[in-house]
Amino acid sequence: MSLSSTPPNTSTPIEDPSVYLDDPNRKSLEIDTDTHQGPALFRWLTLGMEYLIGAILVALIVSVSSNVVGRALFNHSLPWADELARMLFIWLVFIGAAAAFSRYEHIAVDALVRRLPLRLAHMLYLLQHLIITGLMMVMIWGGYQVLERSSGRSAIMNVPLSFISLSLVLCVIFIAAVSIWRMWVSLNVIRHPEGER
Repeated sequence: MSLSSTPPNTSTPIEDPSVYLDDPNRKSLEIDTDTHQGPALFRWLTLGMEYLIGAILVALIVSVSSNVVGRALFNHSLPWADELARMLFIWLVFIGAAAAFSRYEHIAVDALVRRLPLRLAHMLYLLQHLIITGLMMVMIWGGYQVLERSSGRSAIMNVPLSFISLSLVLCVIFIAAVSIWRMWVSLNVIRHPEGER
């Protein structure tokens, strides 16, 4: 009885991760700046938001770092740095949420919808975006109320508080517009599924 020096081949093939990342039923709803898919306005706005996110991140890092260096080396903090960092972070969150929505990068459980036939999947997408649009309309109304009533200014930098709330309103208007466009696309797929294959 001899022992073999090579173990038996028990490895299983590694599955391609794009199977879990790409939903073929959702392709017509995606906005992709590289392949020029989706309305040009949404593509340009998405690219603009992504560049703005980069600029805000740099400004946020500079603001926070300058305050840390000021405290550590000079024993003097910059009072405006914390306030600026807070404002930049609020804008970063809302612009990031809109850009991620545009690129379909929010977390979603799509195990069911990717296995459905095209027409049925788009019925669910239509329902999903109808709910999203309804929620965004409520947030637009609430954001408008906040903008209308915020007459104060920030304590140190004297920035109007309505400027901070504007980030919410712009974010939800963009998400609502993209949702309405996606509902229109889903309606067309539901009516003519053979044209979308």
